[in-house]
Amino acid sequence: MSSSTHPQDLQVRLGHDELVLRQRYEVLSIVNDVLVAAWFIAGSVLFFWESTSTVGTWFFLVGSVELMIRPVIRLTRKVHLRRRHGSPLDSGAEY
Repeated sequence: MSSSTHPQDLQVRLGHDELVLRQRYEVLSIVNDVLVAAWFIAGSVLFFWESTSTVGTWFFLVGSVELMIRPVIRLTRKVHLRRRHGSPLDSGAEY
């Protein structure tokens, strides 16, 4: 582990390179938000044609479930920080 990384960082080796994800829960929340947008955009496009409206409805359902995942990520982050450090170390940012 290099001196510029923290124990909480997620490190993935890619050949001679290394991908370092800092603030895992924030990254997870951002990825979740992108997925929510993708599901709703795809669902909206599929509603243009009657033959694909059922698939569009399923995409809206998946997007709705993804919306529920966001507060679960935030809660997990707060519980995780409280358990490891004894107090909620929070920057006040809402992910």
